[in-house]
Amino acid sequence: MTELLAATAAAFGLGLMTAISPCPLATNIAAISFVARQVDSPRKVVLAGLMYTLGRMLAYTALAAVLVWTLMETPVVSQWLQKYMNKLLGPVLILVGMILTGLVQSSASTSVVGERTQRRAESLGLWGAGMLGVLFALSFCPISAGWFFGSLIPMAVKYRSGLLLPAAFGVATGLPVLVFAVPIAFGAGWVAKAYDKLTAVERWGRMVTGAIFICVGIYYCLTYIFGIKG
Repeated sequence: MTELLAATAAAFGLGLMTAISPCPLATNIAAISFVARQVDSPRKVVLAGLMYTLGRMLAYTALAAVLVWTLMETPVVSQWLQKYMNKLLGPVLILVGMILTGLVQSSASTSVVGERTQRRAESLGLWGAGMLGVLFALSFCPISAGWFFGSLIPMAVKYRSGLLLPAAFGVATGLPVLVFAVPIAFGAGWVAKAYDKLTAVERWGRMVTGAIFICVGIYYCLTYIFGIKG
């Protein structure tokens, strides 16, 4: 139970780092703009933030649940993962760390949200906020894909948690929008400036996290691939 709680906290932390990474940060800023347009009612602003966060959580949880279930319930795949998971984690963590620190550059993205879709979401009101949460969650860029597929999914498979860990991750990715929805609801003018400062925090946090991932990945490689015990 203690290990699962620690893994849940780690998944939540991964979600927070994802939320303030460049690509997800841009989508969250767009979401904040959407929330800000619900100015006719402070209650609607907060509810829109909640719906957006819920949408992200549901999208990540559903996708992760399918992936984890498929990986664990297919006997051949499950046996293969149990045998090679620790060996795979090393290179995966190193690659994710290199992407985070900028040592590996990639402009690939799988965005599924166009301007027309966003306008359609706006016409749906609060339900549209939830739809945006789902669509933005599925708009993977290299960094968010690295966090989700390279870190969260292996962790969820290891702890056989296809619901709790992805849910914690999803809530954290939408948390900034929910947090900023409250001051937006009451007309606080410092919201934009405060959110801009997150970009500076994100850069240093990403570099530190990337370095940690590389170090842990090297440790996994030395221990489980090359058999070097410290």
